[in-house]
Amino acid sequence: MAEFLDLESQDGVRMPWNVIPGTKQDALNCVVPVSVVYTPIKQFPSMPVLNYTPLRCRTCRSVLNPFCIVDFAAKIWICPFCFQRNHFPPHYASISDESLPAELFPQYTTVEYNSDASSAASPAVPPVFLFVVDTCVIEEEIGFLRSALAQAVELLPENSLVGLITFGTFVHVHELGFGALPKTYVFKGSKDVTKDQLLEQMSFFAKKPRPAVGVVAGARDGLSADSISRFLVPASECEFTINSVLEELQKDPWAVPADQRATRCTSTALSIAASLLGACVPGSAARIMAFIGGPATEGPAPIVSKQLSEPIRSHKDLDKDSVPHYHKCVKFYDGLAKQLVHQGHVLDLFACALDQVGIAELKTAVERTGGLVVLAESFGHSVFKDSLKRVFQSDDYDLGLSSNGIFEINCSKDLKIQGIIGPCASLEKKGPLCSDVVIGQGGTSAWKMCGLDKSTSLCLFFDVVRKESPDAAIQATSNQFYFQFLTYYQNNKGQMRLRVTTLSRRWIAGPESIQDLIAGFDQEAAAIVMARQVSFKMETEAEFDPIRWLDKALINVCSRFGEFQKDTPSSFSLSPRLSIFPQFMFHFRRSQFVQVFNNSPDETAYFRMILNRENVANSVVMVQPSLISYSFHSGPEPALLDVAAIAADKILLLDSFFTVVIFHGSTIAQWRKAGYHNEPEHQAFAQFLRAPHDDADLIIKERFPVPRLVICDQHGSQARFLLAKLNPSATYSTENYNPGGDIIFTDDVSFEVFLDHLQRLVVQ
Repeated sequence: MAEFLDLESQDGVRMPWNVIPGTKQDALNCVVPVSVVYTPIKQFPSMPVLNYTPLRCRTCRSVLNPFCIVDFAAKIWICPFCFQRNHFPPHYASISDESLPAELFPQYTTVEYNSDASSAASPAVPPVFLFVVDTCVIEEEIGFLRSALAQAVELLPENSLVGLITFGTFVHVHELGFGALPKTYVFKGSKDVTKDQLLEQMSFFAKKPRPAVGVVAGARDGLSADSISRFLVPASECEFTINSVLEELQKDPWAVPADQRATRCTSTALSIAASLLGACVPGSAARIMAFIGGPATEGPAPIVSKQLSEPIRSHKDLDKDSVPHYHKCVKFYDGLAKQLVHQGHVLDLFACALDQVGIAELKTAVERTGGLVVLAESFGHSVFKDSLKRVFQSDDYDLGLSSNGIFEINCSKDLKIQGIIGPCASLEKKGPLCSDVVIGQGGTSAWKMCGLDKSTSLCLFFDVVRKESPDAAIQATSNQFYFQFLTYYQNNKGQMRLRVTTLSRRWIAGPESIQDLIAGFDQEAAAIVMARQVSFKMETEAEFDPIRWLDKALINVCSRFGEFQKDTPSSFSLSPRLSIFPQFMFHFRRSQFVQVFNNSPDETAYFRMILNRENVANSVVMVQPSLISYSFHSGPEPALLDVAAIAADKILLLDSFFTVVIFHGSTIAQWRKAGYHNEPEHQAFAQFLRAPHDDADLIIKERFPVPRLVICDQHGSQARFLLAKLNPSATYSTENYNPGGDIIFTDDVSFEVFLDHLQRLVVQ
C-alpha cells in the first residue's frame, strides 16, 4: 500500500489498476473498472507554483509536461497525447538539458499556474454568502440557530458580501443595506417567482431604467451597484444590522392546526435566492447556505402534504413509486441545479431536524454545484454547530473552499472517458475522447465544479478501446497510457489558478499479464470505486440488486486472480495485493450504502453524497471502520473489526467517519462509575480513560462534516453504534463465547462463513 500512498501524496491520485489492462477484453475480464480517484486541489507542500501562462499543444490543447519528448537543438517538443510537434516560444530560448523549466522536471508531475500574476492584477472578487433560514421551527431551535448564525457572521471574511432570506409560510428578503430600520420584501410561498418578477417587485429599476435588450446580470449588465448593495452588503459594514435582524428572528407567526404540518416553502425560498444571486453577482464565488428544520409542504416542490395523516416517504414508498410529489420535486431541483451551475453558484445544505427535510430530492442541486451538506438532529447539536464553524475557519484545518472550477481531461487515444461520479456537472463538451458508455456525468471531457475544497475527490471512469492485443515489439516500445487533468479554479484568496496533473501508467496485454496486473492493484481504491459505482446504480437503475452484483463481481475477481485447484476450496489463495479486497466487499455489503433498511431516504442520500466527494482514505473508513483497542498492558493498537475485540478490561475507539464511538468494557465502566480516576493514587487509570478521548478529538478536529461522538459502556443502549459495525463471529447461536466479551444478536453471516462460501463458488 505504501507506494500507492506515495503516488497520492505526489499527485492526489489513486487508481485500482496501476498497471492497466491493454485491451477492451482484458479490461472487462478485470471486473474492477479502469478508473482514477482524483483530488483536484489537494494541498502539496512541495508543489511548484509557476507565475507564467502554460505552454499548450497546438492540436489537443494539452499542457507541456515531464512526459513530452523534447528536442533541445531544434527547440521542439512532442505531445505524448496526439504526437504533434510544437515549437517552443522565444522566451524558452535558453532551454537545455541542464536548464529545464519546472514543468519538465520529472518529479513535478503536478504543477500549478498562477495566471493572475502574468496579467495585470485584477481586483479580487469578494466571496458572497446568502443565508436562507427556515423559521418554521420551535422557539428553542430558533435560539440555537440565532447564536450559530451570529457566530458565523463574526467569522466571515472582512471583504465578503452577505445577504439574508428567511422563510416560513412567506419568503422574506431582508434589505440589509437599509440601516435606518429593518426592511424586507415579502413573497407568497405558494407562488413560483421568476427572475424578472423578482427584479420588478424589489424595485431594482427605480433609479436606473431596465435595459431594452439582453439579460440582466450584475453591475456590468443592467443593474446599478447601488441596487445590488441593498441586498448584498460587505460583512464589515452590516454586522450590526444583521445581528439586530437575527436577534429579532421569530418563529413563523402563522398558526399551525394540530392535525397539520407547518407551511414551509423551502423550494420558493431557494428559487428566489438563486434568482437574486443570478441577477446581482453572476459568475462570482457565491454560496447559498440553506438552514432547513423540517419538510417542505408548500411551493413548487413540496416533499409531503400538510396533513399529518400522510406519512413522509420511505424507501419502500420510493421503490413502489407511490410518492405523489417525488418526481415533481426532483424535476424542480434538477432545474435549480442547472440554473445554479449556469450562474456558477453553490448550494450548501444544513439540515437539522428529527424528521426528514427532503435531502433525497435536493441531492442533485447540492451535488452538481459541489455544495457542502450537513445532517444533524438539531441546530443545537455539536455536529451542526462545529461543522458551521469549520466552514469559516481560517487555520490549519480550514476547508480551503474554492469556486468557479472547470475540470478537463486529456488522455491517450486508446482510452475514452465514460464519465465522473462526484460533485460536478457536465459541460457537454463532446469529442473523440468521449465513450459511448456513460457512467455518472458523462458524454463530455469538461465539467463545471462551482464549489470545491481541498478534499473534494472525483471518480473518473475510462474505457480501453483497443480491440486486439498488439505484438510483443509494440508492447515493449510504446507501453504507456497518459492522462492529464486540468483544473481551473478561484482559490479562497480570489486568485485564478490552473492545476495540471499529468500521469503515465504502463499497460500490458495478453495471457501472461496477470502477475503484472496484480502487482499494480490498489485494493483500497478498487473497493471505493466499486462502492461509488454500486451507490450510483442503486439510484439510477430500477431493478438493480446490489448484493447479487457485488457477489458476482467478487467471485469473478477471485476466480481470475486467485490461485486454486479445481473443486478444492482449501487450495484457494489470494496474493497479499488482493487479500483484503473480499473483506472490504463483506463490510460494504453490510454498510448503510447498500442496506437501506432502518435508514430514511434522506439519510441514505446524505451518506452517498459524502461517499461521492471524499478521498479514498476517508471513504475506506466509511466502508470498513477503523477500530483501536486500549488496554492497561499495552499501548493503543489496531484491532480486528470483530466482536472478539470486545473485552471487559479494554476501551475501544471506533471511527466510522459519521460517528466516533468510545466504548468502555464492563470492568472499566464499573471502575469509572466508582470514581477511581478521581483518586490521586489512580492517576494511571485517569490517563488510560483520557487517551481515547484525545485521539477522538484529533479525528474530529480534522473532519468535515464533524462526526457525532458517542461515549458508551458495554451492555449499554448506545453500544449498538459499535455492535452494528462489527463482524458477528460470535452470535446467540454460536458456541465460541469468550468470557468478558460479547455476542451479537443477529442472523447475518460472519466473515468466516462468507469467505468459506466465496472459496467454494470460486473453485467450481
